[in-house]
Amino acid sequence: MNPISLICIITGVMLNAVAQLLLKAGVNAVGHFDITPANILPVGFKIATQLPIIGGLTCYVLSVGVWIVGLSRVDVSIAYPMLSLGYVVNAFAAWYLFGEVLSVQRLVGIGIILVGVVVLARG
Repeated sequence: MNPISLICIITGVMLNAVAQLLLKAGVNAVGHFDITPANILPVGFKIATQLPIIGGLTCYVLSVGVWIVGLSRVDVSIAYPMLSLGYVVNAFAAWYLFGEVLSVQRLVGIGIILVGVVVLARG
């Protein structure tokens, strides 16, 4: 994979990861909610007007554009598994930003993901 292709793929992955974090921040601001016929519009409006939600959706749109450019340069069998790097980024970011637990089991899984990505990238 050449440097430009790698940059496209990693940028797409990072934008996707940031999108997830922003969506989580947005729903944290709204709080726990149940969707019922009576509250679907008020809750939907509250969610749709959260700046982190808007930012997350924007990052998703940008990530798709960058991802398309990356896919034009890299085999999908190489590019698609790279999306798993987003889990690694989000696991550590969620631990840092939201206080989520990074258990030994999760850390082992992250290690396995990283080994897999390295194997794929070199192949």
